[in-house]
Amino acid sequence: MSTIKSKTVMFVTGAFVIHRGWDEWQKYFQSKGYNTIAPPWPNKEAETAQELRDRQPNDVALATTTLAEVIDSYAKHAESLPEKPIIIGHSLGGMMTQILVNRGYAVAGVAIHPVPPLGVFPYELGFLRGGFKSLGLFTSVKKTYLMSLKDWQFAFVNGMPLAEQKAAWEANTIPESKTVSRGGLSSMAKLDWKKPHVPLLITSGSEDNIIPAHLNYRNYKAYKQNGSVLDYKEFKGRNHFVLGQSTWKEDADYILDWLAKL
Repeated sequence: MSTIKSKTVMFVTGAFVIHRGWDEWQKYFQSKGYNTIAPPWPNKEAETAQELRDRQPNDVALATTTLAEVIDSYAKHAESLPEKPIIIGHSLGGMMTQILVNRGYAVAGVAIHPVPPLGVFPYELGFLRGGFKSLGLFTSVKKTYLMSLKDWQFAFVNGMPLAEQKAAWEANTIPESKTVSRGGLSSMAKLDWKKPHVPLLITSGSEDNIIPAHLNYRNYKAYKQNGSVLDYKEFKGRNHFVLGQSTWKEDADYILDWLAKL
């Protein structure tokens, strides 16, 4: 019987994609007795990815959104819940999950293929290739960045059939704030690696191009052993579109089992 009494889960979305990517996860966790929310980022409130793409690239409000504002919005959502939540995030949302755990907003955290917080240098070429354009160096920060299908195929859906890659791009890809992307390389992405924390699980995928498994493992190893529950799991065959791959339920079951054993 888990000592984690909270039955509330807050899902945290990563960059480049709409929050609706959590829809099936929410339904599944709810079928297991959890209450769930998956709030959109500030200035990304929309029902479909196309709605946000229609604003590209002149959505100044989204373009000038900062990482600190996104993190603060999730912190406020966590505080508004009837009980302290389990926080589960993917990619940049995984990094934000680590920060929110570090700041005491969760009873447990799961970072799925997370972008590493400040202190873990991402020297991997896949990370640089997949994320460099989103920084928008030498371009206006008042214009948003939209990941092309070609870049999406490398960064998220490598190894999947072409029709599935295109369908996933259509359903999920949205404009992004270059300011947020740059914030991931700044003090906004800082946490205290030595601070005791609630149980935290970091997962990775063997086929993830943009956040390779060894980058996630270095993220995991950056934490100082202080008696806090800290676990790591690499899944075979997972790319960065792990939330929408046909194997997503296996990952969800692993997380649910991990929570039950705490």
